[in-house]
Amino acid sequence: MKILGSRCQKTITTAPCISVTYPCLFLCLLQQRASGKVVFDLVCTHLNLVEGDYFSLEYQDHHKMMVREDKNTPKHGNIKFLRFVVKFFPPDHTQLLEELTRYLFALQVKHDLACGRLACNDSSAALLVSHIIQSEIGDFEESQSRQHLLNNSYIPDQVALIDRIMEFHSKNVGQTPAESDYQLLEVARRLELYGVRLHPAKDREGSKLSLAVAHTGVLVFQGHTKINAFNWSKVRKLSFKRKRFLIKLRPDLNSSYQDTLEFLMGSRDCCKVFWKICVEYHAFFRLFEEPKPKPKPVLFTRGSSFRFSGRTQKQVIDYVKDSEFKKIPFESPHLSVSSGNSQGMVNGQKPVELCGHSPDGRQPSPLTSPLLNDAGSVRTDDEDEVRRKVCVCSNAELSLSLCVCVSSQSFQNLVGKDDAAPDSLKSTIFSNFDPLYKFHSGFLREVEQRLALWEGRSNAHIKGDYQRIGDVMLKNLQGLKPLTAHLQKHSEALVELEKACRGSRRLEVLVRDFELQKVCYIPLNVFILRPLHRLLHYKQILERLCKHYPPTHVDFRDCRAALADVSEVVAQLHGSMIKMENFQKLLELKKDLIGIDSLVTPGREFIRLGCLSKLSGKGLQQRMFFLFNDVLLYTSRGMTATNQFKVHGQLPLHDMTIRESEDEWGVPHAFTLVGQRQSVVVAASSLSEMEKWMEDIKMAIDLAETSNGHTADLLARSLTDNKDSCAEAESEDDLMASRTSLERQAPHRGNTTVHVCWHRNTSVSMVDFSIAVENQLSGNLLRKFKNSNGWQKLWVVFTNFSLFFYKTHQDDYPLASLPLLGYSVTIPTESENIHKDYVFKLHFKSHVYYFRSESEYTFERWMEVIRSATVSASSTRILSRKEPHPY
Repeated sequence: MKILGSRCQKTITTAPCISVTYPCLFLCLLQQRASGKVVFDLVCTHLNLVEGDYFSLEYQDHHKMMVREDKNTPKHGNIKFLRFVVKFFPPDHTQLLEELTRYLFALQVKHDLACGRLACNDSSAALLVSHIIQSEIGDFEESQSRQHLLNNSYIPDQVALIDRIMEFHSKNVGQTPAESDYQLLEVARRLELYGVRLHPAKDREGSKLSLAVAHTGVLVFQGHTKINAFNWSKVRKLSFKRKRFLIKLRPDLNSSYQDTLEFLMGSRDCCKVFWKICVEYHAFFRLFEEPKPKPKPVLFTRGSSFRFSGRTQKQVIDYVKDSEFKKIPFESPHLSVSSGNSQGMVNGQKPVELCGHSPDGRQPSPLTSPLLNDAGSVRTDDEDEVRRKVCVCSNAELSLSLCVCVSSQSFQNLVGKDDAAPDSLKSTIFSNFDPLYKFHSGFLREVEQRLALWEGRSNAHIKGDYQRIGDVMLKNLQGLKPLTAHLQKHSEALVELEKACRGSRRLEVLVRDFELQKVCYIPLNVFILRPLHRLLHYKQILERLCKHYPPTHVDFRDCRAALADVSEVVAQLHGSMIKMENFQKLLELKKDLIGIDSLVTPGREFIRLGCLSKLSGKGLQQRMFFLFNDVLLYTSRGMTATNQFKVHGQLPLHDMTIRESEDEWGVPHAFTLVGQRQSVVVAASSLSEMEKWMEDIKMAIDLAETSNGHTADLLARSLTDNKDSCAEAESEDDLMASRTSLERQAPHRGNTTVHVCWHRNTSVSMVDFSIAVENQLSGNLLRKFKNSNGWQKLWVVFTNFSLFFYKTHQDDYPLASLPLLGYSVTIPTESENIHKDYVFKLHFKSHVYYFRSESEYTFERWMEVIRSATVSASSTRILSRKEPHPY
C-alpha cells in the first residue's frame, strides 16, 4: 500500500485537519496489513515531531463516523484518507515543550473555529480571528485587512463581525506570526469548548445532551453549554452495555446524585468509541506511567480487553526534558524551502527509514533551516553557542524576576475587602501598587511571548527581530520611569502597615494569618519590596547580556540603552532602598524577639545576627546575639509555642572595647566584650566566624562613637526587667517567666533566618541579606538524595537564603524548602559515583543533596548564587556610612 502526502488520492493530512502549506510530499512503502502505529510513526518522523503522544490519526468509517486509528491493529485497505489530529488537549499550552507541537495545536484551533466546533461569543471569535490574520498578512492596513476577510472565511457568519475583527487586528501591531499563534492558543484555552468533542446522548428522561471528556473528567453539555462535570476523583468506574454508557460515582453524602448515572447513545459502537476515549484520557492525564496490560484469560473473556497503550503526559514531559538528543529547531513552514527528512530521534522512538532525499543527497528536515549569522553563514563557533546559551538563560531569568508577586497581590485584595484596614493604608497600597502590578503584568507577558519564540518559528529574522530581547527591555524600562514616584513610596507602605497593625488587633491577626498561608513562603514585608528588587535583577541581566553580545549584534544597542535607563532609576532609588531594607529587617527581628518593645527606632541599623557561646558560671551556653549600630543584644530561645527569643541583656556599644581572649580563658575562638557596666566572654564556632564578629563589632563601636547614644537609651528603657539588662538569668526556667510580649501570641516562627542560624550555629549580616536580594534564581533542577538511586525533577526557586521546591513552575506554593545557611556547596568526588555532568553537592553534617543542572552555564549560575548564601560576608566592606551600599 502506498501513502503519499497531501497531493495524492490516498493522503495523510500532516497537520491537524488542515492540508499543510509547506512542501510535504513524501513517499513510503507499507506492508499490506501494516498497523496504525507504523503509519503514525511515519507521520511523526516526517514532521520531526517529538511530542507525538498528543496526536492521533482518524478516518471516516462506513457509518460516516470519524474514528481514531487504533495503533495496534492492522490497517484496512479500504481507508482512503487519514487525518492527523490533536488527541489530548492539556489545560495549558505552555505544558507543550516543543515549538512544533504548539504550532500544530494552533492549526487544530483554526480548524475547530472554522468548522464551528469551537463555539464562542462574538467578542472571543473576533479576537481569535484577529490573531489568525495578523499571522497571515501581518500588521493592520484597513483596505488590505477588509479585503482579506471578504476573501477568506475563518468563522461561520464572519461578515457580521468584520468591523470588530479589524478593530482587534489594529491592536496587534508588531506581533510576529509565531507571537500571534501564541496569543491564539492563550485565548482559545480559556474557552469552554476548547478541545471538547461532543458525543450525542440522552439522559433517562430522554432529554438531548452531549457527552465529552477532558483532562479533568467527563463533561455533560446541553447544546454548547456545560451543565455538569464529573471529576476523575469522583468517578469510580466507567462502562457501557449495548447503547447505555454508565458512570459509577464514589459514595458522597453531600451529593444529590445516585451512585450510577446512565446515558443512552446512538449505538453500541458510539458507546464503545466514547468509552475508549475516556479510558485513554484518564490514563494519559492521571497516571504516572503506562498501565501494564492484564494477562489474557485462557478460555473465557468478559468485557472489553482495550487498554491505553503509550506514554502518559508525565512520561512525555519527563522524556522531552531529560532526553539527550539535540532538538531540531522548528522553522515556520512558509519560510522553509528544503524538503526531505531527518534521521533524529522522533516521538521518543527509533526513526523509521524513509525513501525521500534532497537533491544534494542529504536528508534535512522540511521544517528546519540553518541558523544564520549576520554574514549569512552557518553558525558553528563554540563561542557563539556559549553566547546564545547566555542570552537564553539570561532572558529566562528575566521572565522569572518579572513574575509578579502573587502573595503581595493576594494580600492587597484581602486588605481591600476587610474593614480592619484603615483608609490611609488602603490608599497607600492601592495607589502605589496597582500601577506597578499592571506594568509588570504587561512586561511579563511580552517577555514570556518573546522567550516562547526565542528558538521557535517565525519570520523574525526578516524583520530584524531575530533572537533579541533588548527592544522589549528598552520599551518597558522607558515605561517604568514615570512610575519611579510609586517605587519611592514603598517605605510609606511599610510604615503604614506597621502603624495599622499596632493600632488594630484585628488587622494584626489578619496579617499573621496571611503569613501562615503556603503562598506566603517568605515574610510579607519582603514581598512588598519585591518591585524594588526587580530593578536590581533587570540591571544584572542587562549587564550580562551587554557583556556577552558583540558590539555588532543587532540586540546590543537596545540592551545598552535599556541598561542606562534602569541604572538611572536604581541610582535615584539608592538611598530609599537602603533605608527600606533596614526597616524591613528590624520589623522582622521584632517578631522574633520578646522582652523588648522599642526595637524599631529612628537611626537604628541592623548589622549582624547569629550564634555565639557565652561563658558563665555553668560553662559555655549557646546564645543568640543581635548586633546593631548602637547596642548588642543577647538572647536565648524561649520554651514557648512561638519559639521566640527572650532578651536577657544588652551591651551598649558606646565606650565598649573588644579583645581576643583565647589564651586567657583556654577557649578556642574566644573574645571579650568590655562594656560600661559589664563584661562578657563569648566564643565563636570557628575562626572565620570569630573574625567576622570582631570586625563587625569594631565597626559598630566606631559608629556608636559618632552618635549620642539616644537609641540605646530608648532600648534600655524598653527592656522589661532592668535586673536582667545588667546580668543574665542563667536558669532556663526563667525563660517561661516573662510574658510581656506573649499576651499577643505570634505564630510559630521555627523557620525564620534567626532560627536557622540558631540550629546551624552560624551568623548572617546585613551585607549577606543585601547580596541575597541581588542573587535570586529559578529553574529546573534534578535532585538526588544521598542514599537514593533516582533523580527527581523539580522547579527550584532560590531566595531568602533558601531553596524552595515546586513540582512545576505553575504551582502557587512550594512543596518543601531547604535553608542553606551553614551548608557547603562543592562538586562530587569520584568516590561518590555521580556519573553525570553539571552536578553540585550541598552538605551540612550528615545531610547531603545532589543537584543536576541542564547546561554548563546554568550550573555556573546556580553555583554562583548558592555560594552567596553559604559563604557569609563581613559587613564592614560596604555597610559603613563612609562607603557606598551594594545597591
